[in-house]
Amino acid sequence: MPEGDSIWRAASRLNEALAGKIINASDFRVPRFATLNLAGWTMTEVVPRGKHLLMRLAGPVDEEPGASRKPRALTIHSHLKMEGSWMIYPPGGRWTKPGHTARCVLRTDSADAVGFSLGILEVVPTAEEEKIVGHLGPDLLGPDWDEEEALRRLRAEPDVTVGFALLDQRKLAGIGNIYRCEACYLSGIHPALPVGEVPDLAKTINDAKRLLGENLGPGRRTTLGPRALRPGYWVYGRERQPCRRCGATVRRGLLAGPDGTEERDIYFCPRCQPAP
Repeated sequence: MPEGDSIWRAASRLNEALAGKIINASDFRVPRFATLNLAGWTMTEVVPRGKHLLMRLAGPVDEEPGASRKPRALTIHSHLKMEGSWMIYPPGGRWTKPGHTARCVLRTDSADAVGFSLGILEVVPTAEEEKIVGHLGPDLLGPDWDEEEALRRLRAEPDVTVGFALLDQRKLAGIGNIYRCEACYLSGIHPALPVGEVPDLAKTINDAKRLLGENLGPGRRTTLGPRALRPGYWVYGRERQPCRRCGATVRRGLLAGPDGTEERDIYFCPRCQPAP
């Protein structure tokens, strides 16, 4: 799944292209919303919430006698999951992804926005957004960030491994596997260490928050030094390569969730991050 910085960048691009624009035509290629027509609606803003995208729209003013004349409000909620993406093209521009993977098309005078292979796509009243994202923990890149609340949620299950807990979006939103591995490395803790045994949990989540914040532009990088087009990581994806600090061989393993049914890749240095 994408990391929180990827969703932040996607929301920023979509907001720049669509905010304030009237939708000329919409095409929802999922059965539940196939007949929905948002032509005439105005995109007010596109915002990220953890790994979720919220596209907020205001409907045409109701002109019926006695009506309140307040615009209706809807939100297009999407989640990219593993393969999804939103692309922006000039009006009528040729798509760079297969047409059969398109799930949502929004056309304005200045841009076409197309959502491909979206893992989740639904339209809800804006007033009911909390029903779909209200379960999320504090967003590391959002205005609602609350370190104490994030720590409280993490510490509520002290026996869960820190590597798994950091991916639990109900505890804190925005961390994916890359930043989970990198934050554990920078904190000198093995991802399999139980949350209750982490010596400085605040440092670990703040390392992740800092890395996310430093990568809102192009060219993701978590190591020190000049930014490059190719990602530079401390341990993520560097199996069998030397640790950048101590020279030991970086290892790759699998970390299971509390019920043992979900396993995710972890990367770690056995010397800098000794196993519990």
